[in-house]
Amino acid sequence: MDALKSVCEQLESVCKKTGIKKYGPIPLPTKRLTVPTLKAPSGQGTATWAKFEMRIHKRLFEIITDEKSMHLIMKISIPESVLVEIELM
Repeated sequence: MDALKSVCEQLESVCKKTGIKKYGPIPLPTKRLTVPTLKAPSGQGTATWAKFEMRIHKRLFEIITDEKSMHLIMKISIPESVLVEIELM
């Protein structure tokens, strides 16, 4: 979650520097993926389950930009734990 916040802050700072019009970050609903597994490795004994959960947080930015400022946005350092998708319209 901290990595996502840092990427959003970097993106906002680039937009402020260049004077780009932007909308966001708009937080989208958190997706929760749960995986139930048996605690006993052999499958014998009582049926006790452990549940693991992975949460996916998403943010949406809408940026109206030109080619020069788009290069600055592409140069933002993004950690491996954050996935960024860019859609050009």
